[in-house]
Amino acid sequence: EVQLGVGGGLVQAGGSLRLSCVISGLSVDENAISWFRQAPGKEREGVSCVGNRGRSTHYEDSVKGRFAVSSDTAKNTVYLQMNKLKPEDTAVYYCAAQTEGILHNPNDYHYWGQGTLVTVSS
Repeated sequence: EVQLGVGGGLVQAGGSLRLSCVISGLSVDENAISWFRQAPGKEREGVSCVGNRGRSTHYEDSVKGRFAVSSDTAKNTVYLQMNKLKPEDTAVYYCAAQTEGILHNPNDYHYWGQGTLVTVSS
């Protein structure tokens, strides 16, 4: 099970927000845990994807240098720290897990948390 522990909300441009995701009933070591987002009317895209065992971490180009992923394995929790937020970051954000698949392909993720809306005002 994947559950979003901290929701989104409304934030001013240039502000920061941290999302958290709690993983239960799954092997953290065997799963890639990643963050996706989907703006209204647009395709879901990978924001920050972390391979199993922390093998690799990838960021979508538009968030490089602004977003960062971290984790607390003892709490089975992963985080997405979002800094210098821009209006174009407005979207519903999701955390997800997969045991096997293409890291940035949302269709390969079988476990999804509830989405949370992040709205960035100008």
